[in-house]
Amino acid sequence: MARPKLDIDPKKVEALASYGCLNTEIASFFGCEKSTITKRFSTQVRKGKDSGKIRLRQKQFETAMNGNVAMLIWLGKQMLDQRDKQDLEASGDIGITLKKIITDERPGE
Repeated sequence: MARPKLDIDPKKVEALASYGCLNTEIASFFGCEKSTITKRFSTQVRKGKDSGKIRLRQKQFETAMNGNVAMLIWLGKQMLDQRDKQDLEASGDIGITLKKIITDERPGE
């Protein structure tokens, strides 16, 4: 005989997922197997996780717009493909130069 179906509130599953809870943690909260959450509530879990990401992005954006320079830089790199410019200069035969450094400057030899 099959076990009786647990009465699990889908809205609570969604809320827990929105805080970043893993399926194993949600299952533990309800006293069921992870597979129960994965099979019966995949839509609520996905919706909750997406909702949590949206709230986090909103807070990051607000923080940046309130003048947090580090967050402005980070969001610029993430959302606008901005990057720090790094100028590299090289001359001569790089392969030979690097090989010489590696073989000639080993510690303890």
